[in-house]
This record gives sequence, structure tokens and C-alpha cells, in this order.
Amino acid sequence: MLLPGACLALGLGAAFSASPAQAQSAALYTLETTCSLRGGAAQPCVVEAIEEETFTTYRHRIGTVTETIRIADNPVRMGRLDEATRSWLYLSSAAVQFSTNTICFNGRDLCVVNPNYLNSIREERPEAMDGRDLVRVLFAVDGRVKLACYDEGCEELQ
Repeated sequence: MLLPGACLALGLGAAFSASPAQAQSAALYTLETTCSLRGGAAQPCVVEAIEEETFTTYRHRIGTVTETIRIADNPVRMGRLDEATRSWLYLSSAAVQFSTNTICFNGRDLCVVNPNYLNSIREERPEAMDGRDLVRVLFAVDGRVKLACYDEGCEELQ
């Protein structure tokens, strides 16, 4: 049973390897939506969700830029593919705003409107997410969840 904050991280690995190996995988969905980079304006993007052996990969194509996020569930960890080095870097934070169906990684480095993902979080843990709008997770340097907060609780932590 996952902690409520881990639900965000789970839907949002096994340790991240030095290279993005493609073992057995299955496409979960493709979504045409909007994304923003580094706090910029929202623009059209395509999100591909791919289930792999021990993690789920979310590839975000925004114009000529591709941002890839990988989420592992045991233990919960999130990482971003550094295109220049082709290595995985752990994220420092992730947040969802259910009212706007928005997920942001590392502050506002990458934000995406993804109701598919957020609906799966609500379905997985309805009692934990009921009545909540903002969920934020902070990660330690090893990529593990170190803090989760909800709504007004996130304001208190600032």
C-alpha cells in the first residue's frame, strides 16, 4: 500500500541506470495536449506513456524538443533523461494541480496537462486524493521521496 504522497510519484526506479535501456515495453497511451518549458507559454505537445519492466516512461514532444520523464514505483523515484549525456538525472520535485490537470517537474522546468495520468492517481487512491487539489512531492538526492504535502500544507512549508 502506497503512502498518499507516493501516489503522485508513482503515477508522475528501480535505480536509474546510466543509459536509457529499452527492455520489454508496452505503449500505454498517446495524448495530444499542451506543455510548457522553464515557465514559458503553453504550447502543443504529444505525450507517449510507455510501460517498461520496472518503470513507466513519459516522452513529451514539444516542437523540436523532447523531454523524457521516468517513474519507478519500488522504491518510488522520478528522473529526467539528459539528452546531452543520455543519462538519467533524479528530479528534485513534482507537483500536480488536479483542478487544471497539470503536472510540473522540477518546479516549472516541464509542465504538462495530462488528465489521463491524474485520473489514474485518483482512481488508485480515491480516499487519499478526495477533496485535494495540489499535491507536491520533494525528492532527496538519491531520488527517493523525502516530503509530500497537500494544498494549504504546501503553503506552510514554503
